[in-house]
Amino acid sequence: MTGARRSDRLGELAPERSLRRLELAVTRRLDGLLHGEHLGMLPGPGSDLAEARLYQPGEDDVRHMDWAVTARTTVPHVRDLIADHELEVWALADLSPSMDFGTAAMEKRDLVVAALAAIGFLTTRLGDRVGAYVTHGGGLRRWPARTGRTAMYALLQALLDAPRADPGGGPGLSLAEGLTSLARGQFKRGLRVVISDFLDQERTGDGEPAWARPMRRLAARHQVVAVEIIDPRELDLPDVGPVMMTDPETGEVREIILSKRVRARYAAAAAEQRARTREAIRGCGAAHLVLRTDRDWISDVARFALQQRRVAGRAHPQGSRA
Repeated sequence: MTGARRSDRLGELAPERSLRRLELAVTRRLDGLLHGEHLGMLPGPGSDLAEARLYQPGEDDVRHMDWAVTARTTVPHVRDLIADHELEVWALADLSPSMDFGTAAMEKRDLVVAALAAIGFLTTRLGDRVGAYVTHGGGLRRWPARTGRTAMYALLQALLDAPRADPGGGPGLSLAEGLTSLARGQFKRGLRVVISDFLDQERTGDGEPAWARPMRRLAARHQVVAVEIIDPRELDLPDVGPVMMTDPETGEVREIILSKRVRARYAAAAAEQRARTREAIRGCGAAHLVLRTDRDWISDVARFALQQRRVAGRAHPQGSRA
């Protein structure tokens, strides 16, 4: 995951070794890319002022303009923010049947663990508390917010040990229900991270995803980061002719001939679905981070975090990598 062979997927490693590699990847490589006084993913409103820097048109909030430095240098400057300490972070980790899929360096469920580790190891080092709600096996499991490396290891170990869902077991708990439980269970303001593939097909009467409304309510009180997990084969299909495909939630098996026309229609539908997801997340006022199983997830997280620092003062932080 930090330049090792692609065959060294997270799920194929011994759990203890996996966690050690994750921590090293985060604390050495990602820490080295995110220089600053606070390593939180999102510096928030009400934070302490940091040093001044050049104003970036279109990225910086003019309300953070440092007029004294601007007048002295005759060049526009803004004042960065340092996130408050003792942040309470809660994550909603989606381990539904659709996450048991991957055709590249890792499976999507492995990337869920990596994303949670990136957030957890950086925040717990500063004394922040991290807790999680995990949707799995048709239910929802809650891990209390704790600080420290031991608690983070226990949480990640539980995700690694979670058994795979049985094909045909049904969709189980929806993403909307998980978000509602998270919002109702945790009232203290802080950072909320939603890690999912957002492939939930349930929609409201006006056509928006069913998870959009509870996420909007969540973002009204907390800073929210939506981490979308994608595998390249969910965006386009290879030219391999007839294939047998299984729906991981219903267990239905169908033979499909991947002709040029079918592949083109699939790619168009996948692009449209992703665009709808992106628009819905931004419409909720959440930041949007896309992680792919065929990309370097640490570099993507670092670029996202650096970008979010530039737009930290906006009322509705906008993500991400498209």
